[in-house]
Amino acid sequence: MGLVKTVGQSGQITLGKAYARRQVLVDELEPGVWLLKLGEFIPDSELWLHTPKVRADLDEAIAWAESHPPAETDLDSLECGSP
Repeated sequence: MGLVKTVGQSGQITLGKAYARRQVLVDELEPGVWLLKLGEFIPDSELWLHTPKVRADLDEAIAWAESHPPAETDLDSLECGSP
């Protein structure tokens, strides 16, 4: 059942504390008609991380890191590369 809310002077409505700090997608279906959806949304600048190739590469890297614990590195024994 619908709930009647009043838009305040600042143009805001409250959804209640249960939704505090949650992301909400607001779709304006037509003038005066909005659809609200709770969810987690990916910023445009991070969409590339969710392509199948990059996702597979990240999964592989994470699996490798989980199966290879960090080890001490002797920096003096590393060769310096020349530019």
